Amino acid sequence: MWRRLTGAAEEEKDLPDRDMVELTINGESRQLSLGPTTIAELLRKLQYDPRRVAVEVNREVVPAPQHEHRVLASGDAVEIVTLVGGGSGEPKMTPPPDKPLVIGKLRFTSRLITGTGKYATYDLMRDSLATSGCEVTTVAVRRERLVDKQGKNLLDFLDLKRYTILPNTAGCFSAEDAIRHARLARELLTNLDNRGAEWVKLECLGDPKTLLPDPVATLEATQQLVKEGFRVLVYTTDDPIMARRLKEAGAASVMPAGSPIGSGQGVLNPNNIRIILEYLKDGDPDYPVIIDAGVGTASDVSFAMELGCDGVLLNTAIAQARDPVRMAWAMRQACDAGRQAYLAGRIPRKLYAQASSPMEGRIAMRGEG
Repeated sequence: MWRRLTGAAEEEKDLPDRDMVELTINGESRQLSLGPTTIAELLRKLQYDPRRVAVEVNREVVPAPQHEHRVLASGDAVEIVTLVGGGSGEPKMTPPPDKPLVIGKLRFTSRLITGTGKYATYDLMRDSLATSGCEVTTVAVRRERLVDKQGKNLLDFLDLKRYTILPNTAGCFSAEDAIRHARLARELLTNLDNRGAEWVKLECLGDPKTLLPDPVATLEATQQLVKEGFRVLVYTTDDPIMARRLKEAGAASVMPAGSPIGSGQGVLNPNNIRIILEYLKDGDPDYPVIIDAGVGTASDVSFAMELGCDGVLLNTAIAQARDPVRMAWAMRQACDAGRQAYLAGRIPRKLYAQASSPMEGRIAMRGEG
């Protein structure tokens, strides 16, 4: 934005006696011992770089090429303006440092967790996971998920040294079934020497239509799996009381749904998520709360992270996008952007406007001219 130049550079230095010229410079009446002078001479006296200013005389802009020839006379009103509000120096090309995401004994740089289901091909899944930058990916423990119709094994497309595998109990409608799946997953991943062997993403569903969790079965399964040494990342509703009980039961992470699984509705009840964050992080600020389910697009991820969630787990939003690899990239950027925005701290919401450019030094003050 344009602003008048002010400061020490405008202060007149001692000069030999010459004819006095009275000018109005940036709204202030000045008597200068200049005699007949040009705009260029005035700028040199004021020690201004002519490339960085614009000059107006008597409300008419004088182009820079005319500065050497335009003679100023007593009574002229001169405005000298420059730009304000910008930065200086080269921008930093790397994000500010952030502490890692810690779940149990494991530490991660990426806060985006992705799934492996619903992709058209395993090749597309592999490329999308790589693009997302995720370090953790979920896998359902089922016979039909291990080998596809072409005889390809899912595990052939997962770099087990790169990814921590998070087995989930998707499709389980009782605590007993969920616990059984978790035990099988631990055996499988132990054989594969993957560090996700002690992990389980616990889902105990209560209804096949909404795929919302059964709170009683979820709590029961959490308690039992914790006793058996599992690190339980538990899918739950956005009920703050249930979230607190699951943490008390020993869950390594509580993962409230933003909205129903696969619905793409985003975070429907942000106030409950805020309460969950308040409850679970009270006295334990690094306890991981991760949004699980309902994400539809990148803005949903950013919003969840801006609320203060520690991560986002998603699958369908990438796998079913028109271009999964491109969407994976968008989700990655959104997760990082939301996290940085949360750490930076948003400005408070206000009812009325507040100018972002300084009010001082405007070319024409209210009531002038």
